[in-house]
Amino acid sequence: MSPKKILLLHGALGGRDQFSTLSDKLADSFSVFSLNLEGHGGVKQSDREFRIQYFAEGVIEWMDRYHQKKLDIFGYSMGGYVALYLALHYPERIGSVFTLGTKFFWNAEIAAKEASRLHPDGIETKVPVFANQLKKRHTAPNNWKEVVTKTADLLHALGKKQELNSLEIKRIEQRVRIGVGDRDNLVDLQEARKLADLLPNSELMVLPNTPHPIDKVNAERLSVYIREFLNG
Repeated sequence: MSPKKILLLHGALGGRDQFSTLSDKLADSFSVFSLNLEGHGGVKQSDREFRIQYFAEGVIEWMDRYHQKKLDIFGYSMGGYVALYLALHYPERIGSVFTLGTKFFWNAEIAAKEASRLHPDGIETKVPVFANQLKKRHTAPNNWKEVVTKTADLLHALGKKQELNSLEIKRIEQRVRIGVGDRDNLVDLQEARKLADLLPNSELMVLPNTPHPIDKVNAERLSVYIREFLNG
């Protein structure tokens, strides 16, 4: 029997390089795929804005290019939002979905607060190590500063109108596990539970001793949770 297939989707400002350890941990049980969303990690940016819809369309284009009819998805942070969008709009292409640290509920105030941290010059001055990481990740033809600016614009757009609303998300039929770290400073337990409650076939999972950044998540433990969920 062929192993199950799983696609790993990164978060805002992220890239597939962040999943190298997790991919290795899952490789004994799954065929593991990952990709850089449009405009990230050296993937050419079209004239489209950064939007969840366009990221999702890019995933489907990637699946078609590599002849992947249907995939389970693990989506971290923004990648989880993209995964849920895919599950709703392309149900025949998406199997089970596991999200981690996905912020679903946005308004103008929240968006403005998060976007205020996304000023390239400020990042370069205040957190040069992070700026250097972004510079290495988002290579030509894109500029990391442009990625940051477009991500801030995406947050403002979500603050004005969510690309998935509470009524639409109730139509998602796939099995979904909503994961949240107990030390996540972006998504709290109450918000994660609210999201899980909206989904008709979902469960909530709280990861112990887990903050928001994916590079601080225990990859070994996360791989066990993913394996248990998808093989359950």
